[in-house]
Amino acid sequence: MGNETLKVIPLGGLGEFGMNCMAIQWKDDIIVIDAGLMFPEDDLLGVDIVVPDITYLLENRDKVRGIILTHGHEDHIGGLPRILSQLNVPVYGTEFTLTYVEGKLEEHKLLDDADLIEMLPGENFVLGPFKISPIRVTHSLVDCVALAIRTPVGTIVHTGDFKIDLSSPDGKPFDLHSFAELGKEGVLLLLQDSTNCDRPGYTPGELAVKPRLDEIFARTEKRLFFSCFSSSIHRIKLAMELAHKHNRKVALIGRSMDNSTEIAMDLGYIDPPQGLLIHSGQIKDLPPEQVCVLISGTQGEPMSALSRAAVDNHKHARIEPGDTVIFSSRVIPGNEKPIYNVIDHLYRRKAKVIHDDGKSGLIHVSGHASQEELRLMINLLRPKFFVPVHGDYRHLTQHVEIAVGTGIPEKAMLIEDGEVLELTGTSIEKTGKVASGRILIDSGSTADVVEDIIIRDRRHLSEAGLVMAIITIDKMTGKQAGPPEIVTRGFAVNEEGIMSDARNIIGRTLEESSAEEKRDWILIKEKIRADLKRYIQKNTQRRPMIMPVILEI
Repeated sequence: MGNETLKVIPLGGLGEFGMNCMAIQWKDDIIVIDAGLMFPEDDLLGVDIVVPDITYLLENRDKVRGIILTHGHEDHIGGLPRILSQLNVPVYGTEFTLTYVEGKLEEHKLLDDADLIEMLPGENFVLGPFKISPIRVTHSLVDCVALAIRTPVGTIVHTGDFKIDLSSPDGKPFDLHSFAELGKEGVLLLLQDSTNCDRPGYTPGELAVKPRLDEIFARTEKRLFFSCFSSSIHRIKLAMELAHKHNRKVALIGRSMDNSTEIAMDLGYIDPPQGLLIHSGQIKDLPPEQVCVLISGTQGEPMSALSRAAVDNHKHARIEPGDTVIFSSRVIPGNEKPIYNVIDHLYRRKAKVIHDDGKSGLIHVSGHASQEELRLMINLLRPKFFVPVHGDYRHLTQHVEIAVGTGIPEKAMLIEDGEVLELTGTSIEKTGKVASGRILIDSGSTADVVEDIIIRDRRHLSEAGLVMAIITIDKMTGKQAGPPEIVTRGFAVNEEGIMSDARNIIGRTLEESSAEEKRDWILIKEKIRADLKRYIQKNTQRRPMIMPVILEI
């Protein structure tokens, strides 16, 4: 493989859910598809978000022509503030996607310098040697696209997140025709969403939830609290339509719900009847049977509107006995505990809770294609080569098996973050690796990067606690001015003898140190730390973090 090959380099999203980011390179031109984040696992203590390592892009910054966004979910746009703060290149997206991006960049004071360029499904544009065609797809968000990228060696199709919904509530169905035309034209490589590759059959369309939700609206006698992902514009629109049908006014509660609905109304995706929407302060003025509250917090986020309402700690959203709360969403893995905590609190308020437990009928549908839709797309496009994207390793493996089972791709390959795939018109091969990985960000900033050693220290503190030895030294004599003080946090020792022995060990370490050593407080602190660690570990079988502090007086 030489310089006349096309390189496909995933920097995130292959081997995990979230953090989607992929570079495509021809000679001295690179385009990037998506710039997502991932929310941290429980063991990443204190970390707010995780974004991809873009070292490769920074090393080749003069070659990067732009970032193209498939849609506006956090796992596809959430890494933009961090990336644009280091690499300010044009960003291409559909109207709705760019509106989400603007809010995100404004929050990080990056909007003034950003170059945001709107793209329209069906209208081609050129970046270097790449001719890009956005194609309308359906998902759980609006204004989503797949990308057909015509390159010097052939056409690549990147599906983005998708499902095949031919009756989309916004009247913009999945564009099967364009994919069929691409199949006739010839596709070199298909990069396909793996999220639901373990689900047989087809994913139901967005309108499949309407009958069950209609029934719930009809039967509910008191207030109805409706919670869904704030980005689920179709679901918000449907809830408003059902509220209007059943003579209920709608109040929006929660910042993300407010923002998303305002954007959707501005862009014409939601058009509520005159007088349907009320201010949250008016809820108490209406009879309960005339109120529907659209409220954010479907994943049990601690400070979300629903979490606060569930413990009677919200100014306007008061949940009373007999009220109904609908969770029209799925449980994202890892969020089970906070969600069920909120549900417990709702039951304590004597509310009726309806959530996606498999027994409540269809109150939520996925936004990702199931196995038969994946097979349908492979058959429509008839790609020469196939690579699964977006998913854990087990999903990618299973997706390769599905592709091979259709009998169409000449070769299906599984690659992970950082691996370099090189293509010609007739061949595909893994040829190496580039720098990749995760960047851990604290406190929502783009700059507060958390190194692995900090996570290790936090984990150590959380598991074993802290022992702080405070030693006071007389500056004139170099001797202790009094016995050391030992402070512990998260490390319980019942025997006073251990603390007394620890003080003696510190004294002995100081006495046995030479005059030269005593002039180097860093060395002395390390000696004390090592001696205390050995003693505590031997006598308690525990390994707290030990921090000597020397004060000169």
